[in-house]
Amino acid sequence: MPGDSLTRLRIALTVFFAMDGFVFAGWVVRIPAIKEQTGASAGALGLALLGVSAGAVITMMFTGRLCRRYGSHPVTVVCAVLLSLSVALPPLTHSVPALGAVLLVFGSAYGGINVAFNSAAVDLVRALRRPIMPSFHAAFSLGGMLGSGLGSLIAGVLTPTQHLLCLTAVGLLITLLAGRTLLRTPPPDAPRDDAPHGTSAPRRPAPRTRLLVVTFGLIALCTAYGEGAMADWSALHLEQDLGAAPGAAAIGYSCFALAMTVGRLSGTRLLEALGQTRTLVFGGTTAAAGMLLGALAPALWAALLGFAITGLGLANLFPVAVERAGRLAGPDGVAVASTFGYGGMLLGPPAIGFIAEWLSLPTALTTVAALAATAATIALLTRRSAGH
Repeated sequence: MPGDSLTRLRIALTVFFAMDGFVFAGWVVRIPAIKEQTGASAGALGLALLGVSAGAVITMMFTGRLCRRYGSHPVTVVCAVLLSLSVALPPLTHSVPALGAVLLVFGSAYGGINVAFNSAAVDLVRALRRPIMPSFHAAFSLGGMLGSGLGSLIAGVLTPTQHLLCLTAVGLLITLLAGRTLLRTPPPDAPRDDAPHGTSAPRRPAPRTRLLVVTFGLIALCTAYGEGAMADWSALHLEQDLGAAPGAAAIGYSCFALAMTVGRLSGTRLLEALGQTRTLVFGGTTAAAGMLLGALAPALWAALLGFAITGLGLANLFPVAVERAGRLAGPDGVAVASTFGYGGMLLGPPAIGFIAEWLSLPTALTTVAALAATAATIALLTRRSAGH
């Protein structure tokens, strides 16, 4: 494939990653308003939000097969359309069951597009022979920061219905523009006639390969556990345990998210300099040290520094894990790693809550450090089998 086509494909995929983060963050900002509109209790809202998780996990498990059959590019475009349309549905509901039902649809589209565009990105990374996977996830992070920031600014101006309808319009417009490139561009490194459509990976990976894919899925799980925990518990830790004002407490997650974005933007150079195994080991070790500081430091400034170090450490673990799984087993590998990762993100917040109730919140947050160290250990132990 000519270099210009690869460049256009990279730009289109980057746009889809950013759009996904933008749309999802815009929905998250409106959760409190939707809770009030539906009259849901905290527990009932939690059950309804499980619709997003259930839809994503269920869809992730079979999106790999769809990508093999139809190609990751068309599946990405279809899921982008569904994501854009379904984000407008939550404010139209007025009961918890209805909210749960529409969030199941939204979660399905979200899970599907994540597997599809990560599979497309794996093909592109293979074709370019450069470790550019972190740049796509940096675009997702930037889109999320933009979506949450813009959503917070217009929350007092637009109703939830108006806001999410705007997200639908933006999503469909982006899909129209960037989707044309995807649909017109065949996957790089066209597969052999006997290979599955859209990927050169074998249809049925060997048992050893499947085990390696699961291993990289575990690394993704350990990483996403930390992301979920930081999103839900960092502000409460700073406010409750360190006496920070609400405004200062909110800065904690911002430090983490900004550091993670910076880490991903520099991820390609880091991977080129260190290689994948060293990047995983270095990142996991750094995140473990940062989280121990963030969880146990007695001063606000030290905790914020710890959160930033944690973000830098975790930044490239998930992109590398997904790329390696996809390189080993094609879209099915991406699906496995993504499902593990999403499971970790779901596991993190409630696990932290249970441990905090039994022991303390700072102690509970040290589990993030433990799992980051586990990810580094897994990467070190499998360095020969993984081939990097």
